[in-house]
Parts: sequence; structure tokens; C-alpha cells
Amino acid sequence: MGGDYSDWIGRSSEHTDTITPQKLAQLRVTLGPASGPANVPGGLQWCIAPDLAPVEDLGRDGHPRPGLVLPALPLPRRMWAGGALTVHTPFAEGEDVTRHTTIRDVRFKQGRSGPLGFVTVEHRYTVAGELRLRERQDIVYREDPKPGQGTTLVTGEPWSPVAAWDLTPDATLLFRFSALTFNGHRIHYDHPYATGVEGYDGLVVHGPMQAAWMQNLAASVFGALPARFEYRAVTPLIAGTPVRVEAREEGDGLELRVRRLGDDVVTMQARAFAPG
Repeated sequence: MGGDYSDWIGRSSEHTDTITPQKLAQLRVTLGPASGPANVPGGLQWCIAPDLAPVEDLGRDGHPRPGLVLPALPLPRRMWAGGALTVHTPFAEGEDVTRHTTIRDVRFKQGRSGPLGFVTVEHRYTVAGELRLRERQDIVYREDPKPGQGTTLVTGEPWSPVAAWDLTPDATLLFRFSALTFNGHRIHYDHPYATGVEGYDGLVVHGPMQAAWMQNLAASVFGALPARFEYRAVTPLIAGTPVRVEAREEGDGLELRVRRLGDDVVTMQARAFAPG
């Protein structure tokens, strides 16, 4: 496992998109009560200048095939493992935003379920040359599931949250978020593929959507989007599962998580720090 991917380090691209009233309205109606108080909700960054590829350039999972946008690691399954956002100045409706993308790292390690490959991607979002948002994305590559292979579950301890939302993501919500972000990954809409090829228990709720829930919950506590937001996927969340998005005070910021109601399994967790 492994290989030399040094020629991918530093590879970059640049695309520009406009924050239109229609794009904002679609995001707000998709997130519903989880859109938070900001004029431009958290999650909008993943609707800006998404990667575009014709059908013939798609891989088996519906994303641009490995080797085009991301390196072709010798592991077939890709998923969003986590990331971090630093907000310098919030976006505003009508702005033309340029997304500068750079691949920063490619590495491998041995996990409990087998070999893993990690690609670190940096996005810098600018308006008229001014840096508005810096983002790190951690993409993980895995082997196809083995028969009988289970998922490690992390049960959350009881909290006394300062804010919480109860949500039940369904297939329609997944479709809308996929359309907004131009995310073609089949685990979010193709049930036979999600269960029969990638081994999930059903359609998988997007990691970025769960991150947007937590980012906007933090904004409802702070009164504005957090200046710094770090998040990490823990367990896949399956559509139709009721969850509670909750925040509690922790040090100089907030600790947040998405927790399944009924068994308290945590699917995603985050830290958020108040705007300056």
C-alpha cells in the first residue's frame, strides 16, 4: 500500500461562482430550522463552484473518477472524514466568490478496519482578492467492506446542552443537499449501491450537511458564524434516523455533536470558537 503521490502535492485549481438569492433560498429551505441566524448560513461554502465533470469522467461512485480532481489511490471507497473552517469575513448575498483549491498532503496508515489513505485539500475563498474563508478538507479512502465487517460505534455521554435541534433526515433532504452541492456520490441517493457495494445500512447522510447543522447551531449560540470550526466524522448516519444536534460550553468555545436518538451513538462531533 502507498506509492509516490508527490506530483499531486501543490496541484491547484480556481473557480468562481456567485451567491445568488436563489442559491441562498434553496439552501435555507433545504436546511430548514437548521439554517441558523446568519444572513448566509453555514454550509453555503459547499455550494460554491463545485467540481464539474461530464458523465464519461465519473467513477463508479458518481464522483469525478480518481485521477482527475483527486489522486487515484489504490483504495476504492471515498468519504469525507472531517475538516476545519476559519471565517475571516462572512459572505454576503450577491458576491462573486473565487474558490482556490490546493492539494496539501497524501498519506497512508493502517486502521482497525484495514488500510486507509488520506488526502488533505485546502480551499481559500476570496471576494475581489480578499480572503473570506479558509477551509481544510480531510478525504479518506478505504477498502470495500468485507463480509460481516461491522462499524465501530461511539456512544455519547449525557450532556447538559445550551442549545439543541432534533432532526430526522430523509431521502428528499439528501437529494436536495446533493443537488445544491452538485455531489454525485451514489451513497446519498442510490440505495442498492449504498448497501450492496459500499456496505452501508441505507442511504448515507452527507458529512458536510451534518457539519452545517453544527456550524449553524453554534451560530445560534454566538449570534454569528463561529470564527473557527473543526469537525470530524465518527459513524455513518443513515437516512431516516432521528438525531439531536447539540452544543455545550467547553473552555473558550463550544463542543458540538450529532447524536442518534434511541441509542446515543455519535455520528459527528465538532468544536466551535466565537467570532472576534
